[in-house]
Amino acid sequence: MSRVAKKPVSLPKGVECKLESGAVTVKGPKGALRLEALPGVEVAIQGSTVSLKATGTDARAAGTARALINNMVIGVSEGYSRKLELVGVGYRAALQGKDLNLTLGFSHPVVFKAPEGITIEVPTQTEVLIKGADKQRVGEVAAKIRGFRPPEPYKGKGVRYSGEKITLKEAKKA
Repeated sequence: MSRVAKKPVSLPKGVECKLESGAVTVKGPKGALRLEALPGVEVAIQGSTVSLKATGTDARAAGTARALINNMVIGVSEGYSRKLELVGVGYRAALQGKDLNLTLGFSHPVVFKAPEGITIEVPTQTEVLIKGADKQRVGEVAAKIRGFRPPEPYKGKGVRYSGEKITLKEAKKA
């Protein structure tokens, strides 16, 4: 069994974990998440800890399941967030209800509808904050928004993750 799987997942106060028909359900103040059972992994809940054990031949599956359950516990207790920055003249973001309206240099504005379980905030016109309980979903939404106008390599204009370093290319010489 992997070293990751040997370490039990501790449940903070206000978070409860249940086993229902082979699926793990984690409920907390930020919502509820469900993980279908991975084959070859046995899940046991004792009090405020969740321990996993590999039953099949692939020991890595238990480590993966442990990491997914740990991410679910963190998500329902603290939540995840991802920050995007808009770099470029005239590039800005605004909220219209739950929809994100992006002006990214196209002839038309880009409207992005926030999926269920995800909240989008716009602290300034050039920053977008994506929050949610599901780590994978938050990252997926951030990648979709970044995909509308990824940073280009010559001037660095576009939508980028906060703290992302863009390596700029040198322009063509005559």
